[in-house]
Formats: sequence, C-alpha cells, structure tokens
Amino acid sequence: MEYQGITEKIIGCAYRVYNKMGFGFLESVYEKCMMIELSKVGLSADFQCPITVYYEGEVVGNFIADIVVNQDIIVELKSVRQLNKAHEVQLVNYLTATQKPVGLLINFGEKEVNIKRKLRNLPSEF
Repeated sequence: MEYQGITEKIIGCAYRVYNKMGFGFLESVYEKCMMIELSKVGLSADFQCPITVYYEGEVVGNFIADIVVNQDIIVELKSVRQLNKAHEVQLVNYLTATQKPVGLLINFGEKEVNIKRKLRNLPSEF
C-alpha cells in the first residue's frame, strides 16, 4: 500500500483545521475537526480506537488511538505549546504494539502545526 499520498492528505487536513481553529482548544475538539476534514477528502477514519497491547501472547495493556486512518495509519493528536520526545516515543510504541506501518504525530501548537511522521518498517513503495 502507498502511504505517502495518504499521509499528505492527512497533513493537509491538519493544516486546514489549524488555519480555521488556531491554538488553544482541547485535543477532542481538534479530533472532531480532523474527522470532518478526513471525510471531506475521502479517507476512512475511526476515532478513539481501542488498541490491545500484547507481550508474549498475553494482554498487558490497552490504549486509545486518537484516529486510525484506512485501518493502517495511527494519528496521534496533541494540543501543547511544543512537542517533546515522550510524544514521539508514545507514537512509536503504538506502532510497535499494533504492527501498523505508519503514524503521524500532529500538534496543534501555539504558533504552528507540528507534524512528525514515524514508520515502523519502511515499505518499499514509500
């Protein structure tokens, strides 16, 4: 599957949301705005997706992914002044736990949208 085109559409949605909403809302507000924009560009997306984490075949935890696009791409949303390394590590852990190939960390920051793209494994067509 080709992920670059899809992630570019998601990033475009994030910029449209930020240009209309700016900084300062709760993540849940940005999440709902993103769902509207993702739908407009024809992407299938689910929000607040429960994910089970396994270790050695045993359930060891659960988490909620903000948005999962096309059942393949995890989108983790933040609304903080600045991203830090822990936010990136969280997304990488989500990718590892789910075996999903691609994740986007999107921060609706104080001055701009910040986006980090993370790959679990680099697909040959990426």
